[in-house]
Amino acid sequence: MRSVLIRIAAGSALWLLALTAAQAHPLSPALLQLKQTAPTQYSVDWRVSPQAATRTPLAPVFPADCAAVSAKPDVLDSGLLIQRWNLRCQSALAGRPLRIDGLARSPINVILRLQRLQGGEVQALLDADQDTFMVPENVLSSAAGGVFAAYLQMGIEHLLSGLDHVLFVLGLLLLARRGRVLLLTITAFTLGHSLTLALAVLGVVRVNAALTELLIALSIVWLALEVVRNRTVGSGWAARRPWALAGGFGLLHGLGFAGALAQIGVPADAIPLSLLGFNLGIELGQLGLVAVVLITARLWRALASAWPSVPALRGLSGYLMGSVAACWVYERLAVFVS
Repeated sequence: MRSVLIRIAAGSALWLLALTAAQAHPLSPALLQLKQTAPTQYSVDWRVSPQAATRTPLAPVFPADCAAVSAKPDVLDSGLLIQRWNLRCQSALAGRPLRIDGLARSPINVILRLQRLQGGEVQALLDADQDTFMVPENVLSSAAGGVFAAYLQMGIEHLLSGLDHVLFVLGLLLLARRGRVLLLTITAFTLGHSLTLALAVLGVVRVNAALTELLIALSIVWLALEVVRNRTVGSGWAARRPWALAGGFGLLHGLGFAGALAQIGVPADAIPLSLLGFNLGIELGQLGLVAVVLITARLWRALASAWPSVPALRGLSGYLMGSVAACWVYERLAVFVS
């Protein structure tokens, strides 16, 4: 085990040069939240990740008769740049377009949320293909479907764009390669993260984002050690019962999902629908990832029969995974203690 740690530490030193600025979730969705405070007045809350803002500046564009007033100082919180101001218009926004300038050239999405003065909420998901939203006259015509679709897509993208979660799922596939065991392992991970995600969103447990991200990185290092150990010194308890490890660490990853969801918030009157959409999106992303890996594994075995050196390359996957995760541990530990 000591030699394994030495190899991972050496590999992490090389990867640190390439991954110094890397983030597990570099493209968090932006949020534009408007709350109607009077028939023609709104409070505006605009949140975007600094990395995304640097690559392609984004800015909400309102109708020409609307003016920004009472702007508050910018705030950096939970990895997002937060800007707040009040908006005064000559007429209400219902039936009028809202646009995000720069979104057509940006890879991120924008959650748009509008709370009406008379009650009810409109929500939509904007992206490069649709950077403009026409505010509906009737709240009920778009609220439920918009909320579910927005959080469903966000769940899929969060899973697939989060390299830490992707690496953990890949590690589980390396540890549990047999059909029934693999099914139990993925199911245990799903149950684990679904439970803590729901508890965190409902306010039953509180999430320390910095500590959670650090522990997630450590969980990947641990999993990498088990993958390497299983190929070098024989199967340990984790290889014999991978579902136990997956379920336990799934609880931890669920808190990570909850932290990402907390960055953009959940509509108070649509918590169950938002939670269902986001969690289902995570599961769809996870199933898609597993399907791609299993198909690739079949091709890999076919290639191995023709190229004997291919199986040896698979043994490097645990070292590579551990090296990347070790870099995250260094980075996240610095954030946690600062």
